[in-house]
Amino acid sequence: MSAKTPDVVAAPDRQRERGRALTRLLPYLLIAPAVIALGLVLGGTLFRNVLISLQEFGRRQLISRTTEWAGLDNYVEVLTNDRFWSTLVRTFVFMAANVVLIMVIGTLCGLLLLRLGKRMRLVLSISLVLAWAMPIIPSTTVFRWIFDTQFGLVNWLMRTLGFSGYDQHNWFDSGLSTLTIATLLIVWTSVPFVALNLYAGLTTVSGEIYEAARMDGASAWRIFWSIVLPIMKPFFLITTFLEIIWVFKAFAQIYALNGGGPNRASETLPVMAYVAGMGQQQYGIAAAISVVTLLILVVAMSFYFRLILKQEKEQS
Repeated sequence: MSAKTPDVVAAPDRQRERGRALTRLLPYLLIAPAVIALGLVLGGTLFRNVLISLQEFGRRQLISRTTEWAGLDNYVEVLTNDRFWSTLVRTFVFMAANVVLIMVIGTLCGLLLLRLGKRMRLVLSISLVLAWAMPIIPSTTVFRWIFDTQFGLVNWLMRTLGFSGYDQHNWFDSGLSTLTIATLLIVWTSVPFVALNLYAGLTTVSGEIYEAARMDGASAWRIFWSIVLPIMKPFFLITTFLEIIWVFKAFAQIYALNGGGPNRASETLPVMAYVAGMGQQQYGIAAAISVVTLLILVVAMSFYFRLILKQEKEQS
């Protein structure tokens, strides 16, 4: 029986190597159409926004259709403006308060879903989905009616309970109260995402682990701290960073409630950029603010992608 030639032996190896290479490239080939589409749709807009941030672009330039390059002057004006820094601090405080409330309440709701019976779990799940599916502008309109000065439900409730000073009380007369209402709105619409995803993750954990912990005398807090938190740690980390990104760029809820007022006291960075551009026709300044906001989000997203890559390496 004759021995196989080197070319015959190497042919199956080359085929297997090509198969492995195709398998490695397959995920990238599958997401390539979506990446290309996003690049075409968003890439041009982003590039145009960066160009505008480098121009002196106001009402005069818009009418005369002239291009006046300003270099980094818009960025210098933004970064040396005290209003920008106060708005940046307000944005971070607003984001931190929202993310903490969303994660805490969402975690409690997720744990509650795990403990409820089938009927009550179904009722709570449907309620969460309805809150999650509510469009932003209609939900904001509902909240404006709830806190309306003349016909608001909250003022009526406070008067019914016997509290004085709530006859046509204006809940939007300060930046703090406006952002508090915006926080209630954002938390209400964001908690379902955390709760439902946490519940879905907890259903994959064997119930025997909980039973063994209870037999050892572990309290509910101890079970959460020693069992649930370590197992669901990747979920908590990734979800927290997602909420940071989503809350940081929140615009419609805040602007639709009170337009960033009163006296711009409830402005966050996205609202500030919109007011500078659409309200004051300072499009170069608005573009510079939006670019700075985008850079902050890119830093946050870099941590998010690092967590995803680290999780994939641990699972492989």
